[in-house]
Amino acid sequence: YGNFIDDLRVYVRGGTGGMGHPRLGGEGGRGGDVWFVAQERMTLKGIKEKYPHKRFVAGTGANSSVRALKGEKGKDREVHVPPGISLVTDDGKQIGELNAAGERFLAARGGLGGSLATNFLPCKGQKRIIHLDLKLIADVGLVGFPNAGKSSLLSKISHAKPEIASYPFTTVQPELGKIMYADYKQVVADLPGLIEGAHVNRGMGHKFLKHIERTKQLLLVVDISGFQLSLKTQFRTAFETILLLTKELELYKEELVTKPALLAVNKMDLPCAKDNLNELMSQLQNPQDFLHLLEEEMIPANTLEFKEIIPVSTYTGEGIEELKTYIRKSIDEEAERENEEYRKKKLLLLQTSQEEKMNR
Repeated sequence: YGNFIDDLRVYVRGGTGGMGHPRLGGEGGRGGDVWFVAQERMTLKGIKEKYPHKRFVAGTGANSSVRALKGEKGKDREVHVPPGISLVTDDGKQIGELNAAGERFLAARGGLGGSLATNFLPCKGQKRIIHLDLKLIADVGLVGFPNAGKSSLLSKISHAKPEIASYPFTTVQPELGKIMYADYKQVVADLPGLIEGAHVNRGMGHKFLKHIERTKQLLLVVDISGFQLSLKTQFRTAFETILLLTKELELYKEELVTKPALLAVNKMDLPCAKDNLNELMSQLQNPQDFLHLLEEEMIPANTLEFKEIIPVSTYTGEGIEELKTYIRKSIDEEAERENEEYRKKKLLLLQTSQEEKMNR
C-alpha cells in the first residue's frame, strides 16, 4: 500500500492529579488533558515517524503544599493531526471528527487532584486507544475500474503526476491533483481501481471507498470500449460498468449514490468509439430497459443521474477542457445551492425569534 498511511492506532492518557494536603485541606492540581488539533501539512506518516511508540500522555498535576494549597494543573499534551480525521474507538464507535485546521478534540481528560472528596488521594487520568482514520477531503472524487484511464485523466486536468502504465492497478495509493483555474484552485482525488466486490473489501476496497465519502461530487470514468479485468472474469460494456460502479458505491454506503455526479467517457480515440457512445447514450436515457443485461444481484437499487456526460480522450486531449469547465460549473452550482439553503435557515431562525418576542 506504498508509504501512504490513512489509519493510525494511538494510545492516549490524561495526566494523574496531584496529591492533596490532608493537614491543611489543600487540593492537588488536576492532571493535564490530551488534545488532538487539526493542522495543515500534517500527515499520519509524519506522526508515526516522529512518535514511533504512538503514546501520548499529559502532565501530572502539582501536589498541594504549604506554599500553594491549590496545586497547579498538569501540562496539556497537544497532538497535531491532518484535517479530515475521524476519531474511532477500538470497538468501532466514532467519537469525533476534525475537518478543518484549528479544530480541537479532547481525547483524554486529566484526573482530579486529591481533595477532601477523594480522601486527598489523586485520581488517574482517562486512558483510551483511538484510531485516527483519515479520509481525504476533495471537491471531486474519481471513480472507475482499473484501466479506465483515471490516472491519465487526472494528469491531464490537474498538476498531479500519478504513475501510469498499461496494466491494471497502477495506482496503489490515493493521488491528489489541483485543477488550476484563472481565479482559484479545485482539488480532485484520484481513487485507485475498484474491482467487483470492493464493498466487501476485495482488492483495496474499503481503503479507497472511504475516501469517496468526503468528496462533494463524483466523477465516474469509464472506458467506452468496455472492461475486462482478466481472462477469468466477464467482459463488461461501458453501460454495465456504470451499473456495477453504482452498485459498489451503494453497497458500501447508500448516501454515496445521492452525491452530484458527472460521467467522463474515456478513450474516444479508439475505433468504433462513436458507435459505442451512441449506444451508451440511448442506454443511459432509458436504463430500466437494459437492466436485464446484468445478473440480478449486480443491479443497483437506484441508478446514478449524471449532471453531464462528457466524451474525452486522454490520448488526443479531446474533451479535456470541456470536462474542466463542467467540473467547475457543477461545483459552483452546488456551492450556490448550499449557500441558499444556509440563507433560508438563517431567515427562518430570525422569523421564529421575532415571533417569539411578539408573543411575549
